[in-house]
Amino acid sequence: MKNPINTLPTTRREFFKLAGGGIGLLAFSRFAPSFLVQSTLAAVPAPERDRGILVIVQLAGGNDGLNTLIPFEDAQYYRLRPTLAIDKKNVLRLSGTLGLHPGCAELGALFQEGKLGIVQNVGYPNPNRSHFRSSEIWESASDSDRFVSTGWIGRFLDNTCSGAPGAPANTAAGADPLAVHLSGEVPQSFLAGRAHSTFGLNPDLLRRRGNKDNLKFLETLVNESTGADPGGQDNNSFLKQTMMDALVTEKRVQKVLTDYKPGVAYPGGAFAQSLRNIAGLIAAGLSTRVYFVSLGGFDTHHNQAAPHQNLMRALSQGLSAFQKDLEAHGLSDQVVTMTFSEFGRRPMENESKGTDHGTAAPLFVMGAKIKGGLHGTPPSLDLKRNQDLAFSTDFRQVYATVLDRWFNCPPDAILGKPYHPLSFL
Repeated sequence: MKNPINTLPTTRREFFKLAGGGIGLLAFSRFAPSFLVQSTLAAVPAPERDRGILVIVQLAGGNDGLNTLIPFEDAQYYRLRPTLAIDKKNVLRLSGTLGLHPGCAELGALFQEGKLGIVQNVGYPNPNRSHFRSSEIWESASDSDRFVSTGWIGRFLDNTCSGAPGAPANTAAGADPLAVHLSGEVPQSFLAGRAHSTFGLNPDLLRRRGNKDNLKFLETLVNESTGADPGGQDNNSFLKQTMMDALVTEKRVQKVLTDYKPGVAYPGGAFAQSLRNIAGLIAAGLSTRVYFVSLGGFDTHHNQAAPHQNLMRALSQGLSAFQKDLEAHGLSDQVVTMTFSEFGRRPMENESKGTDHGTAAPLFVMGAKIKGGLHGTPPSLDLKRNQDLAFSTDFRQVYATVLDRWFNCPPDAILGKPYHPLSFL
């Protein structure tokens, strides 16, 4: 690289585009310039290491709820799905009327042990069937007719990690990030009103030479770039300092992941390995409060049966290995895991033996401290052709429960108005 300083990004968008390539360059700055943050960073106290941790699992694409939690005694289910309905003899029964997809044997075992809760028929009023917009609604926790620039986790960080007089700053190089994502881009959930130390790793690059190449590229930028005094507001100085801090954290994280000895064998695949890496970071004693991981492929418009079977198996085996690994390391009391998907699928199968974008669906909560079992009420399937499910639990009730009873954070300040909590915590 002949002139690396010319390759430095000059805007927030360009900077985060570079970060999305697999380098963990996400908001590790002590010197925020005016173009990025208008006020000085508040001091952020490092959370105690025994505080509750939340792991968010995104089922990207819109998971088919009716073939995840199956109403196997409802004749309407079989009427709506003449080819996609799961035969009742193959359903993993949880109650006299409801059961799990046969690919979810491990989750069924966790349910029987009281470590898995299922919140039924979760959605929101006036649902949107666009992947982008509905994901935005779920991650911002906004009403469907409002556009909010921050995410619900970002606002949680704004409200609970904004520091106190005399508190030590959490922005020094090598300090623990408050939130970590293992995904190709920064989750909208993490977007905040002020700068926080967050960190990202692209799971597709973790075990490839591409991540090492990115690190070398970043080191070249840091070593050869020049700029004004780091105490100033110069953009290049900010970026250089940010990249220096990110390098320290990146190498520290990579060492943790390389040295980690899981307590159980994880299945192959990026999803399970991402959960393995999260377990490693938790076991290393990081004070990180929130982790985010994504499993994609749930947009099953065509020939759904086999792909959904594989996704259910990957989800079940990955989550089970993660929970058992936490238990093996004596960490299960600290962690709650929660799934979400931007929407469910239509109750009625389409002509391509798939399902189209719908509304409500169940979500999972997992952990040693949760109250297992079924929560909420199942949907009515007495529906006309292509009619959607009417949700019975607002997804923000789930968030309110986590914020209030797991994070000890007043949920109204984060969600904008009160939502009745649920009984899984």
